[in-house]
Amino acid sequence: MPCLHSKTPETMEPGTPASPATAGAERSFCGETVTEPPMVRGMGWFFSPLWSPRSKTRGGRFGDGLKSDQVEAWLDDHSDFTRAYFLRRTSAVSGAQSPLPRIPRSSSEHSDMLRAAHHRRSSSPLTDSHLNMSSLMDRLQPFASNPEWVYPVSPDVLGGHSPCSHLSPRLSRFSFSPCRPLSPVCSPDLAQSPHPMRPTAANAAACGHGECCSWATDLLRGGLSWMGSVAELCQGAVLHAGELLTAECCSLSLVKKGCGGRNTLEEVVAPTALGRLSEVNLCGNVHLGLVKGIMECVLATGSSVNLRDLSEDTRFDFDEDESSQIRTVLSVPIKNHSGEVVGVVVMINKRNSCDGSVSGFTNMDEKVLSNHMDVLGMVLDNVQLYESSRQEAKRSQALIEMAQVLSKEHRSFEVLLSKMAATIMPFTHAQYCTIFIPSEKSSVVEDQVSFSRVIHLECEELGSTCQIYRRERDFRDVDPSYAFQTMVSTKILNISEISEESMKSVICCPVRNERSENVIAVCQLTNKRSRDSDEVEAFNRYDERLLEDLAVYCGLALQYAQAVQITEERRASIEVTEEVLAYHITAAEQEIQALQEAVIPTVESLKLLDFHFSDFGLPDDLTSQATVRMFLDLNLVQDFNINYKSLCQWVLTVRRGYRNNVPYHNWNHALSTAQSMFAMLMATDQLQTIFSRLEVLALMIATLSHDLDHRGVSNSYIERSQQPLAQLYGHSSLENHHYNLCLFILNNTGSQILSGLSAEDHRAVLHMIKRAILATDLTVYMERRKEFFSLAKKSRVSWKSEKQRDLLRSMLMTASDLSAITKPWPEQKRIANLVTMEFFAQGDKEKREFKIKPIDIMNRENSTRLPYMQVEYIDDICYPLYKAVSRLFDACSPLLSGCKKNRQNWMHFAETAKRKDCENSCCVTLETHKNTEEETQAEE
Repeated sequence: MPCLHSKTPETMEPGTPASPATAGAERSFCGETVTEPPMVRGMGWFFSPLWSPRSKTRGGRFGDGLKSDQVEAWLDDHSDFTRAYFLRRTSAVSGAQSPLPRIPRSSSEHSDMLRAAHHRRSSSPLTDSHLNMSSLMDRLQPFASNPEWVYPVSPDVLGGHSPCSHLSPRLSRFSFSPCRPLSPVCSPDLAQSPHPMRPTAANAAACGHGECCSWATDLLRGGLSWMGSVAELCQGAVLHAGELLTAECCSLSLVKKGCGGRNTLEEVVAPTALGRLSEVNLCGNVHLGLVKGIMECVLATGSSVNLRDLSEDTRFDFDEDESSQIRTVLSVPIKNHSGEVVGVVVMINKRNSCDGSVSGFTNMDEKVLSNHMDVLGMVLDNVQLYESSRQEAKRSQALIEMAQVLSKEHRSFEVLLSKMAATIMPFTHAQYCTIFIPSEKSSVVEDQVSFSRVIHLECEELGSTCQIYRRERDFRDVDPSYAFQTMVSTKILNISEISEESMKSVICCPVRNERSENVIAVCQLTNKRSRDSDEVEAFNRYDERLLEDLAVYCGLALQYAQAVQITEERRASIEVTEEVLAYHITAAEQEIQALQEAVIPTVESLKLLDFHFSDFGLPDDLTSQATVRMFLDLNLVQDFNINYKSLCQWVLTVRRGYRNNVPYHNWNHALSTAQSMFAMLMATDQLQTIFSRLEVLALMIATLSHDLDHRGVSNSYIERSQQPLAQLYGHSSLENHHYNLCLFILNNTGSQILSGLSAEDHRAVLHMIKRAILATDLTVYMERRKEFFSLAKKSRVSWKSEKQRDLLRSMLMTASDLSAITKPWPEQKRIANLVTMEFFAQGDKEKREFKIKPIDIMNRENSTRLPYMQVEYIDDICYPLYKAVSRLFDACSPLLSGCKKNRQNWMHFAETAKRKDCENSCCVTLETHKNTEEETQAEE
């Protein structure tokens, strides 16, 4: 207990002379006036001098030049300090024979004790907000003046050298021993005493003004882990207070919050007779109703009830038998740090200390009981916080374990749910855990709910064993009635059924679908086992939260299982679709055999080396033979050990992969693109020197496959119409689709022309094929052509870099794809009409589906502007590319020449159309285009 130090006579009460011992102590204290801070001994954090927020003397040290009335004012203002002080003074039973405090023998030793006490005070931890004791200040003041509760200590007890002997007589009447070990038992002789004990100087150490209350001391010093259960804590507090107040009977109940927010009292300490203090049985059922009514009144009002004569109180109904046995009642609320009532305690029939007769509880009894219950309330609050934190730690552990189970792969859905359910069973102490999964066709209408699967676990001594019951024939051992109620109500069900033979506790929680909020399953726990025994008890709110967590994870597991099932079904569907596609896209065996046995014409007869090659009028079988001839003349069949039959099947399958109803992007366009690439590669040895044999193979496969399954529409239309291709790829949808179909054909049985490659070469060639096909997207070309044009202006280029060769491959793919603009005028005009037909068809779809005006090149209303648009197309897209290619490779100059000739023809066509329009007074402004030949001359 802190000791108050003041070294000036003004701190004493008026009229009280300073004792010699005091003077001696002052002189021996270094010969000067020194103000020491308050000392803290014994109870640590609970009895340390805390500063109240209402303090007006926060800045100064305690006892600095204060008079007795100032000391009392300071104590009144610092309720926390006052409470700590008088709690030590209110022990009333044992301690009269306690050893005296050690007296310092010299001034130096006295100073050392003060410094040590100050060090202990400054280093002791402060209490938290849950131990705020400022609200108890006024309730503790009577202890300082009531003679019945004062422990009169003679000056001899403290001695002249006591560090507190210089206090005022009023304060020095309280004896304390801060260095004395605390007794764990308040009144060891109380149980053997046949008569009520009186708090005198000889036996008033428990909660009087001797040593501090040993019950509170041991309670707070032992820590939360020492307290045991809440029932044991409450029982110790109520028995201690009952013996202190010499009551015949005592009881304690704690507040339980119901689901509807209504507070009810749950009995924790049943009405108990206190030893031989009670001569009449007050714990019978006849008195329970009256006691319960009084406690409910205290709960409702939040105030104490002190009935000094029960027969005169009209608030409670009682019979003559009750009035003859229950004479006086004292009931006080138990509150937490925020003033909320958490329980009620009741004391019945106070025995007189003289003759043992029943007397009324005094105001001091009410104060003592209230103070003890306030300490109990604070401790219960901390116990609740401790228990909550402990439960949250276990809950977090359970959540982590369930998440780990969910993240792992399991051989079946039932095993996954079983492991998750087994995770929470040790935390809830449930004997059984059952998960009910309703059938898809069941509906929550009366008795139409049926469960397709039931996962049942039983907790054994060595863990959990899982038994899975399926179908109705396995349901006879499982009661689905509670699960059915939960399905209907969609709320948590927590019930306890008590019968003469046994008790059954059940808790059910619905498992909801995260999207639809429908109940897709029910989790059920049955029979919560007590920790101390095998008895069944009710499930609490903590168990409900754990079951809710399990329901959430079960919902995730169910959705995951459903997603996996849907994925597997779709995967199977895709495999079936691919099988059907492979069957229909693969050429018939007769076609393959015919191509395999056919005599392949020479390159010269097919004019495959000519940049002016035209496939117009060639029959389908001849186009296939022309493709085989290109592979043969490039020595790809020999270099990569390609099976000839596989090559024939692959060529025919690729041809079947193009849609015949598309005007331009069909097999003929693919053959024309491949022939242009073949002509460039064969026209000069320079390209075949730059590219490896693997790159040449990749370019030929890519040119033939670059428009597989083209739908006759552009990427913009696919994205605007939100077709599956756009959702699947996002960008370059058509080109990605072309590559994937190319890969599908290459992997098709009988068409595996790359089977002779090593794994590394196989990966490399597929990567180059994909890059080449994606390069045919004009958006990619526009992004990369600036770099290529800069490269073409250099006098000498080294193609050793893979990046530069990839750029060259991309540009050659675009040059081959656009090579129709370099063909002779009749072929160019025919192809332009096919392209226009395809573009106008897309424009018509956009008008019809999107109600928008198409761009000029796809608007049928601008058909008369076709020559102008062709000129713009050549100037913006084609001419710069062929010019750069021709500058790098002279053998490719026919492509540039053909492009320029076709520009002239389209320009002449446009001027002719302009003259006709002018003659019809419908003049169309034609943008002046520079003459390409003059531009070329100026650049040269």
